[in-house]
Amino acid sequence: NNPFRVEYSPVNLDQVAALGESSVGPEVLVASGLVRKGTFVKVLARGEISTKVDLHVHAISSAAEAAVKAAGGTVTLIELPFREEGKAGRPAVKGNQFANR
Repeated sequence: NNPFRVEYSPVNLDQVAALGESSVGPEVLVASGLVRKGTFVKVLARGEISTKVDLHVHAISSAAEAAVKAAGGTVTLIELPFREEGKAGRPAVKGNQFANR
């Protein structure tokens, strides 16, 4: 019931490795059908990765980050839109009159 939670679309390392791309971001994942457009992406550590991949994602688990760096890749975290400087905070939840009490 937390109206301020952040929901991520999970992507595993074996799915990233199966793409065969050298640079993977949300646009590539949307084009391949792994996530929907406009969702936040979090990479999880299921599977293995052996090729160098540059990841541009919203969040990543520590085990997945270690696996990507061990394979020679890099991880760049994308700033969430409601946490950018100059913004007041996360907007209220859209829903009925009981959603944001």
